[in-house]
Amino acid sequence: MDRKKAKIDEVEGLEDVDPQLVLSMERLQEAQDELDKANEEANDKVLEIEQTYMEKRRPIYQKRNEVIQKIPEFWLTAFLSHPHLSDLLTEDDQKAFKYLQSVNVEDLGDIKSGYKITFEFSPNPYFEDSKLCKVFRYVDDAAVTDVGNAPHWKDGMDLTKPKKDEKKGKKRSLKTDSFFNWFSEHVEEDLVVGMMQDEIAEIIKDDLWVNPLKYFNNENESDSEDDDDEDDGENKEVGEDDDDEDDDGDEDE
Repeated sequence: MDRKKAKIDEVEGLEDVDPQLVLSMERLQEAQDELDKANEEANDKVLEIEQTYMEKRRPIYQKRNEVIQKIPEFWLTAFLSHPHLSDLLTEDDQKAFKYLQSVNVEDLGDIKSGYKITFEFSPNPYFEDSKLCKVFRYVDDAAVTDVGNAPHWKDGMDLTKPKKDEKKGKKRSLKTDSFFNWFSEHVEEDLVVGMMQDEIAEIIKDDLWVNPLKYFNNENESDSEDDDDEDDGENKEVGEDDDDEDDDGDEDE
């Protein structure tokens, strides 16, 4: 209401202002305030419904995870087929991801508070942990990293540190572009291979986790190829039409 009063006062400060205009602006602001309130209430209801169905979907996700664990290298394949996540895995990361058994996303009490992403691994030669987690809390509608647990690497197996050049005995760089940097609480410049931490999290939460089978089957690439084939077909038809027109022109001459 203070905003409304300020705007109206600005108008009243002008000379020769039509009183009807001031009244119309007051009514317009009142209507907008009502709409804002209604939209806020609607958003709260949508969140309540989403929360309810999230709980109903939970056992189905669990059932899906149990099936996925029986498929070798399922999550590695899904990651490598994803257009945005595939470039985040180094060759060494891919070897470690062969042990990834499940990916899980859960809300922190309610949808508005934030969420936690959990990667569960089978025993492997790289790190001691069976689970690696990343927690994001919402602050002013933006996801902010809260907690991350970096892997407890086994001796000589830290994928986030560069290997020594065997010939020169020197390290090539200060760090690697390993995806496992993402699990650390403090990531330099908040970036992992050119992507913000929360960008990666949102892609995993809203896309990969929702339907990993799509990427395991590489359907995304198949759709692109179908679109390309359709475009090629259309271009070919256009080319044939142009040739027919040229032939007709030659006959007329």
